[in-house]
Amino acid sequence: MSALEEARSFLSGYKGRRLRIMEVCGTHTHEIARDGIRNILSPDIELISGPGCPVCVTPAGYIDEAVLLALDKGCTITTFGDLVRVPGSEKSLADARREDARIQVVYSPVDAVSYAREHPDEQVVFLSVGFETTTPSECLAVQEADREGISNFSLLTANKTMPEAYLAMKDSTDAFLYPGHVHAITGMSICEDFRDRYQISGVIAGFTPEELVVAIALCVKGLIKGQPFVINAYPRVVRPEGSPKAVSLIEKYMEPVDAVWRGIGEIKGSGLALREEYAAFDARKKFSLPVIEGRDNPACRCGEVLQGKCSSTECPLFGKVCTPEHPVGACMVSSEGACSAFYLYRRK
Repeated sequence: MSALEEARSFLSGYKGRRLRIMEVCGTHTHEIARDGIRNILSPDIELISGPGCPVCVTPAGYIDEAVLLALDKGCTITTFGDLVRVPGSEKSLADARREDARIQVVYSPVDAVSYAREHPDEQVVFLSVGFETTTPSECLAVQEADREGISNFSLLTANKTMPEAYLAMKDSTDAFLYPGHVHAITGMSICEDFRDRYQISGVIAGFTPEELVVAIALCVKGLIKGQPFVINAYPRVVRPEGSPKAVSLIEKYMEPVDAVWRGIGEIKGSGLALREEYAAFDARKKFSLPVIEGRDNPACRCGEVLQGKCSSTECPLFGKVCTPEHPVGACMVSSEGACSAFYLYRRK
């Protein structure tokens, strides 16, 4: 019997106390839904979604800042495509574009630097959203702009780090499916420290159906033993030390700050902002942006979905008022969002 077959048999036959396992990564959420992995699990095993989609946890106030830069400051906004339709307090970037704002979809932060180089008469702002996986590329963009003296480029940062989110969510789950790509950067020491200090358990998982099923089985087996654990089930990518070069790059250009997560609120030390030495590339300072708190739609339950307090299908807007074509909440907009995954793959 292969490792996959053994894991499938074990998970479908499990009988015991009800277990809650939180996948913190939006890509995990989509792969689990697309491949119908919940269908092979015992009723006593529940997979819940967490705050691992960077677009989903970006607060309404950040979108409001981007809209202000586009409409009032005349900036060209460069961004990944998912962010264009994320709702702010009153408008999305798609709404701003209909009012003749310049919104350019790019594939990387370095593409935004290239756009700024080619359009020296425009102030170009890149929407810097993501976790440890994408933050190094945004630091490289600042490095390139600084080296070439490109003064019409800046970042509007909403970068976040996962360890503080693990701590914030630790009472919502019995164990985590840790995101493999994040720990390819940060390594395993954070997970091991949390195991030892807070008794937080988890398995670092890959992204294929086989890797996810095996990782879930390892989670359940670890929970049965009753002792806190950390297992690296993605050793072909995640090394214990992570990527010291990527970590060093982040530390050179950015520093920890408190950050607001959509639907969750402020988590201390969970954000990253450009250091003072690179203030010339900080859009908030460059354009003297006011503090904008933002307002979420009170009918949307994205915040509860992101905390594992309810499933997407329990939201009264899901599939009715809120669909991928007409999203009300960020979890339905993003290609990594839990609501999007449940909507697209619910038949599975």
